[in-house]
Amino acid sequence: MDPFVRRLVQRLFDPTSGLSRNRHFHTFDNAEGRQALQVSKRLKALAKDIAACHAEGGRPAISRSEDAAGAVTVAIELTRLKSKRTTRLGEAEYELLLQLPGVRAALGQ
Repeated sequence: MDPFVRRLVQRLFDPTSGLSRNRHFHTFDNAEGRQALQVSKRLKALAKDIAACHAEGGRPAISRSEDAAGAVTVAIELTRLKSKRTTRLGEAEYELLLQLPGVRAALGQ
């Protein structure tokens, strides 16, 4: 992951950073900015589903691939919705996901 994109995502996660996509539209008006917004939204939605799974008494399954890409697969079962969600993340995205509140505890790490 590009270091600039990673920093933007971290700032989007931090409520005290003051970074707003409306106020700082010029920051997100390029390929890296759009990628940061996309990653941020994806990881926040995944964190929400992980929290819902944990609240229902479930535990998401984490598996790592053995290829060179180092992808991490997160499988979540939401019994309330009778659905399953499987997401494949890069190692950098997984590290960012773990920074979100409550995710580490829900994953047992």
